[in-house]
Amino acid sequence: MVGKATPDPIRYAFERKISAHAGGWTKPVSPESTQSVLCSALTENEVVSGSRCLYVHIPFCRVRCTYCNFFQNASSSSLIDEYFSALLAEIEWKSRFDWSQAAPFQAVYIGGGTPTDLSAKQLKILGKKLRESFPLTPDCEITLEGRLNRFDDEKFEGALEGGFNRFSFGVQSFDTKVRRAAKRLDDREYVQERLSRFTSYNAAPIVLDLLYGLPHQTLEVWRDDLQCYLESGADGVDLYQLIEMKGLPMEAMVQQGRLPMPADTQMKASMYEMGVKFMAEHFQRRLSVNHWASGNRERSIYNSLAKTTAEVLPLGSGAGGNVGGLQMMHHRKLDTYIESVKKQEFPVGMVFKSSESKESSAAIKWSFDKGLISRRYLLEALGYDLFELAIPLFKAWQKNGLVELNSDYVNLTLAGQFWSVNLAQIMIKIIEDNKENTRAA
Repeated sequence: MVGKATPDPIRYAFERKISAHAGGWTKPVSPESTQSVLCSALTENEVVSGSRCLYVHIPFCRVRCTYCNFFQNASSSSLIDEYFSALLAEIEWKSRFDWSQAAPFQAVYIGGGTPTDLSAKQLKILGKKLRESFPLTPDCEITLEGRLNRFDDEKFEGALEGGFNRFSFGVQSFDTKVRRAAKRLDDREYVQERLSRFTSYNAAPIVLDLLYGLPHQTLEVWRDDLQCYLESGADGVDLYQLIEMKGLPMEAMVQQGRLPMPADTQMKASMYEMGVKFMAEHFQRRLSVNHWASGNRERSIYNSLAKTTAEVLPLGSGAGGNVGGLQMMHHRKLDTYIESVKKQEFPVGMVFKSSESKESSAAIKWSFDKGLISRRYLLEALGYDLFELAIPLFKAWQKNGLVELNSDYVNLTLAGQFWSVNLAQIMIKIIEDNKENTRAA
């Protein structure tokens, strides 16, 4: 719970990162009730949260990256066309519910998969369809995620015409050797040329994802990746660590001797430390424990709201979201998804009722992502003094070099920032395990 007492907490406080994201506990809804329960939630015209978003999933990739746990379908023009028709039908159907029109959406995120595998025409149609179908705020952030591979000027311009106003590219590394080992298809020169081209439009924020801990990615290579971001002209960057996941292609390739071992936890801690210091040295504006902006154009609204109690309406096969206290995950199988949409049934594989502690979980996730826990914020968000209740935990973490505590704030140290997901998950678990005491307080 409190980590190990060690003179080097960034590298040794915990054995490994628990997961990619912290989360709370949920209770499943019986399969025979899912359709009626969701219909009731979307028939309501009362908005539970003041913030809401749309998430659209495009479940296709040309190849599966060696580290990826989200691969669903190989890209195929005929499959994509069939899927795209079903997606447009789902958008039109869901947009007609009272809940969908009750208040504007602050952010839209098109994720995957590889959304940039859509054609220029499809990107334009999708953007316009979302704008026409749902009420969006005037400054709504509409993000297209994807790869630079085969994302040419025509596609970029089609997306801009459709209304996309933010682009997030999974570069992962600029180093050609590292990229090829991870099954990224293009070399360094192509990636740099495409980024230079898109930033030259000066039409929308360009944001990069960099991944540290990959096979062949030494500290020297990682420093070069950071420098390449700086020189790319991009408006922001996320620095994510490689999470050890069983059953992925990378694991098999390492076991077969086709890839060297990826970085261990201690090396990844060194890479994170280098990244944080690099960003500070070059005056990048910090938005969270792993996200920076080079100027004032990058807002990262969706990523921030997704860690709060904001409601997220999911669209597309494999999409996940939450509405009216219900969390849901859509069918991953294309045939099942398409058939459900044709019947105007919710294409859900699983539905859960959110935990009674969901507000606490969301407040904790948001705070740890920002690297700062505020007594006032928790009190306003939850209505009780969770900060005071957690002081013994904070003191233990402070003793182990993970946080700095004063009367009203807990600031994560560099080590705490690296282990932020672990710390958030630990605090959420304590709340879940002590619901009655927490409510009484």
